[in-house]
Amino acid sequence: MTDAELARAVALEAGALLARIRGAGDCSGKALGDRGDHDANLLILDRLRAARPDDFILSEESVDDRARCAARRVWIVDPLDGTREYASGSDEWAVHIGLAIDGRPAVGAVAVPALARVFATDDVAAPPPPLPDRLRVVVSRSRAPEIARRVGEALGATMIAMGSAGAKAMAVVDGRADIYLHDGGQYEWDNCAPAAVAMAAGLHASRIDGSPLVYNCENPLLPDLLICRPELAERVLAAIRAGRG
Repeated sequence: MTDAELARAVALEAGALLARIRGAGDCSGKALGDRGDHDANLLILDRLRAARPDDFILSEESVDDRARCAARRVWIVDPLDGTREYASGSDEWAVHIGLAIDGRPAVGAVAVPALARVFATDDVAAPPPPLPDRLRVVVSRSRAPEIARRVGEALGATMIAMGSAGAKAMAVVDGRADIYLHDGGQYEWDNCAPAAVAMAAGLHASRIDGSPLVYNCENPLLPDLLICRPELAERVLAAIRAGRG
């Protein structure tokens, strides 16, 4: 099994487990979110350790082993991206299984059970749809970053509110949006798998200053992210610079 096949299989299985847990209806609210985080994390750790015993794992829901910093291969996972959405009954949550090799987002899978789909780096890239007359920027339901609002205004774009980071990034991958721009509060597990999938699909993925995304850092904080259609990258980066000027 290739790394991409493994990522896809684990994301699919974890997503199915989370759907079963929520569907059972025996807990709700914070207790449901905590159980989903815990049980999905155990499944993911078990599957990755069995299949790739020599690799390290950085998970949002596990104690960080800093020995990973000296490793070439590190799986970076978010067992339940969008815990709040999951616990509240929203469908805008995902499972992230990413693999960083030499600090780069090399392999990834993002399961979005509401779409009955796993997006992965071994997908056959489809031809991109034509750009819409009015661009679409996907932002958080809870808080649209100021920089995203400014860029949206500069480009004359429509703002689309959505839940988890994975759900938003995959909206760009499948053509429901054109730009995902985030500034503040993310960690490596929030965007490693989405960035890997987006790049494999031919999209632009970077920091919001245009610099490369680097993973497996000692401090896993990776606060900002831009995923967009490649033909929009320079326009978006220019609008970000202007908005900060």
